[in-house]
This record gives sequence, C-alpha cells and structure tokens, in this order.
Amino acid sequence: MTLIKSISGIRGTIGGKVDEALTPIDVVKFAAAFGTWAKQNSKGNTIIIGRDARPSGEMISTLVSSTLQGLGIHVIDLGLSTTPTVEMAVPAENACGGIILTASHNPIQWNALKLLNAKGEFISGADGLAVLEIAKKDAYDFAPVKSLGSYKKDDSYIQKHIEAILKLPLVDADAIKAAKFKVVIDCVNSTGGISLPPLLKALGVAKVEELYCEPNGHFPHNPEPLPEHLGQICGIMEKGLHDVGIVVDPDVDRLALISENGDCFGEEYTLVAVADYVLSQVKGNTVSNLSSTRALRDVTEKRGGKYEAAAVGEVNVVTKMKETNAVIGGEGNGGIIYPELHYGRDALVGIALFLTHLAKSKKKMSQLRASYPNYHISKNKIDLSPEIDVDKVLLGIQKKYAKQPINTIDGVKIEFGSEWVHLRKSNTEPIIRIYSESDSHATADHLANKIISDIKEIVSSKL
Repeated sequence: MTLIKSISGIRGTIGGKVDEALTPIDVVKFAAAFGTWAKQNSKGNTIIIGRDARPSGEMISTLVSSTLQGLGIHVIDLGLSTTPTVEMAVPAENACGGIILTASHNPIQWNALKLLNAKGEFISGADGLAVLEIAKKDAYDFAPVKSLGSYKKDDSYIQKHIEAILKLPLVDADAIKAAKFKVVIDCVNSTGGISLPPLLKALGVAKVEELYCEPNGHFPHNPEPLPEHLGQICGIMEKGLHDVGIVVDPDVDRLALISENGDCFGEEYTLVAVADYVLSQVKGNTVSNLSSTRALRDVTEKRGGKYEAAAVGEVNVVTKMKETNAVIGGEGNGGIIYPELHYGRDALVGIALFLTHLAKSKKKMSQLRASYPNYHISKNKIDLSPEIDVDKVLLGIQKKYAKQPINTIDGVKIEFGSEWVHLRKSNTEPIIRIYSESDSHATADHLANKIISDIKEIVSSKL
C-alpha cells in the first residue's frame, strides 16, 4: 500500500492502514487541511469538487464534501467531470479553491486529491507546504451546527466547457464540419466518455466510433496514453477507414493522437502541432518543460516567437507562461495549456484546435506529422546506493560539460547543438532520471548511455 503526500496533493492506493495508504481517515485529514488553507487565503467560501470515474471516487467524494461542509464551506459538486472542467468552474463560481479526485494515468487501485487555488490553477509549492503543515498539526477548526456549509450538485459544467471552446476565435467548427472527419476515440471508461462525444458532435465531426466510453472506471488497458498501451485503436486506424484517432487519460488532461495509417502521432507532437497552428494565427511565445522535445522550439522560432523552458511540473510551466506572455504551452506528455481558455492542461481544447489545424491544412495526419522536425527522446534512469550524494554527482556532470550550454533550473540539462540530455534526481529515492533527444533513436540512446557512463565514473572516483 502506498500514500504519497506532496506539495501538489495527496495520492495513494485504496485500502490498508492509516498513513500508509489513501484511507478514509487520510482523505478527511487532507481535505480538512486544504479547506482550512483555502478559507485563510481567499475571500470566498465555496470549493468546487469533481472526480474521474474510478470505483473509489464516489466514496472519496462523499468524504471530501462532508469534511468541507464541516468547516463551514459551501460545496459545489460537479460529479463525474474532467480536470480542466473543474479548473474552469472554480473562477466561474468565484470559489476559493477546487479539489479534483483523480489519480490521472495511475491504475485503478490509485486515487488522489489534486488541489486548485482560487484561480482554478494548481497550488504553488509554497502553498502546498502550507497545506501539509496544517495537516501535520491538525490545525483545523470545524464549524458549529448553525454554520455548517451547504452542498449542491451541478452537472452542467462539461457543456459549459464545450460552449467556451466553441467560442474561441481559433476554433473553426465550420472547417471541421466541412472536412467530414471520421474519428475513433478511446476514453478508457472514464470521464472522456461523457465529454469527448458531445464535443466532437458540437464540432461537426461526421462520424465517431467510440471505444470504452462507459464511465465505470474499469480501465480496459493501462490508462496512460503511451504507444505500448494503444494497440487496439492503432489496429482499427490501420484499416484506413478513419482520419483521426484520439485517446485521453482518465481525467482528460492528456491527449494522444493516432494517424490515419495506425501510427502514433507522438505524445510530444500533440503540443507541437497545436502550437504550430496557434502561432500561424497569433504571433507569440511558447513554453514547455525541460524534458519536452526541441521541436516546439523549432516551430516557435520559425513562426517568429520565442521559446522558453520551465522546470518539470504543470505549475512551473504555467508560471513561466505568465512570465513570458506565452500564447500556448504545455508538456510533452500530451498536455496542452491554452491560456485563451484557462491555465491548465486540457485535452478538450487540444482536440478542437488540432482538428481545426488538420481541417485547414488539407493534409492527412501522417503528412502533417511529417512536416515537423523529427526528434526522438530516450528515457532512462540510473539507480544509486543511498549513501551517494546525488546533488554532488549532478554537480560533477555540470563541471564535466561546463563548455556546453547548461540549464540548471531543474536538475541539469546539457545542450549539444540540436541534441540535449536532461538529468533530474528523484525526490524520494536515490535515482537519477536521464532524458536525451536526437534525430534518431540510436543517437538518443547513445547520448544517454554516455552520460550514464560519466555518472558511474564520477561515483567510482568518490568512493
């Protein structure tokens, strides 16, 4: 059993002992801590909650809403919803925060409380630490009986979300309708099943074949939308009867695409393609994290904009986007952040922008993918013994490659022309994660192996 308390929320497996897994006691404790923090840091007294379709979601939702009411907070429950929908509902309701009950791409036994501030954005690291401190000290003050909070359900927000997307100037439903797209979707039996079909209908998609759109939380395959988990939809697309394949994760903040020939478009290239379209219409800057493909930088500079890299983590990307007035940004895991709508990863707006781009390009998906710089990322890790100082190892790598461009805002990223290697340490165990990118898999792997060899050399020299 696992329980992970972090600055971004609390997540863990269902069942087990208190403080060792995500038990009802842990849920109540953390919900009380967040509710207390939200009241202290905002004039509002309302919190929005919503959940993905996991079997544990209803139980946890009941615990969270009752706890918040016990603090005197008014709860608006969106029920089955998507992460980006909850993010949009928080400012729309002038709420003091939001809680999304989802473990994102984790398997069925996991669940989590993801925490939003009054802007509907993930709380900062400092705010997360403040919430953890409240929980540690049990520093909550529950309301007397006449001051208990209220509770109401509101299942209208997915439709409101779709309507907001349709109003965006860069979303062209007429162009999508004219293209007569035939689409296959895989929603892993979660809330994509109640949000993608109405979105695609509203956009004018001609035909939608639905896979796993029953929101019962029983994932038919590993819910992380990686190529190795998408064999069924790729097999359907290989038959050549559809134009676009669309896959989302359980809380609909990640978007993976499948080309008409059954090839994965590439989760890194979801953001590249959408950014290319946005930048073709609006001049501006872009942001992704340090471990995302260089292709976004290439596309941005080609369009006359400036690209900036942020530390890994959505909250860091959003902060950098605001600093640079970026018009589009996100992460290489299929996460699109389009600030014209809101500052959060949103597969729904990503779908609308991508289909508009594809319709206007008059190209097949495979042709569109071929129009972008072709990079390959190799993902590796090296395990170190507990007594080794990982920070000193990273410093040794930094010194070894001091003549190369280096970014140290999040670990160590070293650039070798158009190639790069990014090293990040784990916060919980003696592991260094190593990401490398080049124009071929072989070269990317070679870069990673070279750095791994350097790390081993540094470690052995210190023993």
